Amino acid sequence: MNANIFAATGAGINRRPYRIREVLRSKGLIMKDVADALALSHSVVSETVRGVKNNRKVLGYLRDLGCPRGDLSLPEDMKNEEAA
Repeated sequence: MNANIFAATGAGINRRPYRIREVLRSKGLIMKDVADALALSHSVVSETVRGVKNNRKVLGYLRDLGCPRGDLSLPEDMKNEEAA
């Protein structure tokens, strides 16, 4: 697996932002739609998608939308959670 060179360290380092954006596009969504749905700022969503942050609300929402877990590179505490 190739590391995300734009990410910080930790779980987000292997996140695949381009794949996450593909899933959003396939559903007619953009990151602003995710931010609005979760009542979060666009920057929090963007930083989570890029792997700089690990906002669990954002990651859970993306997982529930159908983003592959491998592309999300979930933190350890989220890996075994069932999708809602």
